[in-house]
Amino acid sequence: MFTGIIEEVGSVRAIRRGSSEAKIVVACSKVLGRTGSLGGGHLRGPETAIGDSIAVNGVCLTVTAMDGGTFTADVMPETFSRSALSELRPGSPVDLERAMAADGRFGGHFVSGHIDGTGRIEKLARDGNAVWFTIAAEDSLMRYIVTKGSIAIDGISLTVAETGAGFFKVSIIPHTLAETALSGKTAGSKVNLETDIIGKYVEKLLGGTK
Repeated sequence: MFTGIIEEVGSVRAIRRGSSEAKIVVACSKVLGRTGSLGGGHLRGPETAIGDSIAVNGVCLTVTAMDGGTFTADVMPETFSRSALSELRPGSPVDLERAMAADGRFGGHFVSGHIDGTGRIEKLARDGNAVWFTIAAEDSLMRYIVTKGSIAIDGISLTVAETGAGFFKVSIIPHTLAETALSGKTAGSKVNLETDIIGKYVEKLLGGTK
């Protein structure tokens, strides 16, 4: 489980594709070392170990190897097909967050690291010191996206400011732009989306899904 409060922006060192799977190597520092209080105020506990979970642009991946300032994780074909990880290249910046510590502060919202689908940035517009992002998404995702509700974009916990037919808007403050990979996104960029899990549970309990 994650909070959507990004700890660090890492960089893709390599992507090694095989016939049925791939490995991603990410260069980073904070998410591998012993830390105290970080952005959002929550504690992260001891050093990262093999088998730990790290959200990479909102996708929960398992650490399979570490070497100095990098970690390696396996990526299955389904993960590539359902997420924007398929567009990453060596040098791409990625948002990183370790799984939430049980004794830490909860700064964002419940983020599972299981991507529901992808969206595409349609427009960016400055509004004072903030930037409005207009993101197009399929109806299958929009049904769970509500005004003033929570959304995870590339693993970043954000509040939905407006919704419309096939799109939603979020307003990004300077701190979030400075501390995440959103600062490098442009119109046309593909992003990972995870909708609020509460809505999906409610729908199932009401008999809407299986």
